[in-house]
Amino acid sequence: MPKHNLDEIDRKILSELQADARLTNSELADRVGLSPSPCLRRLRNLEKAGVINRYVALVDQEKVGLPVSVFVSIQLERQREEELDKFDREVSRHPEVLECYLMTGTRDYLLRVVTSDLSAYERFLKEKLTRIDGVASIQSSFALKQIKYTNTLPLPAVD
Repeated sequence: MPKHNLDEIDRKILSELQADARLTNSELADRVGLSPSPCLRRLRNLEKAGVINRYVALVDQEKVGLPVSVFVSIQLERQREEELDKFDREVSRHPEVLECYLMTGTRDYLLRVVTSDLSAYERFLKEKLTRIDGVASIQSSFALKQIKYTNTLPLPAVD
């Protein structure tokens, strides 16, 4: 995917929206030093280019009863394209899996899974993850404490 050329105003818009996506266009325009009309035009261009691909509400996982985070390393029996694609489809169906990465190294995938407790993770493991064909091994690591979490990208400065 080609990189979108962002100027300093685009970066300001993205930084402000990453901090608070509920800003009105007028508030956003004030913060980035534009009038509302050009600000909205730039915002729509960023959306159209896929730089902004959606707006979401960030929910505190503990406050909604999902305090357990598990990082799961998966090794497949074979790393052929068909098996990788099949695993991708299967694991994407499960809402407990918040993130899934195809990795280099000794493991094929790294997942971040959230559950309400250890019993819920055990059920997820036994009833869902182990039933995906082609999985050779599963290693689970439980997070004891979250030190840092952000969804704010560190946008590089304009050269």
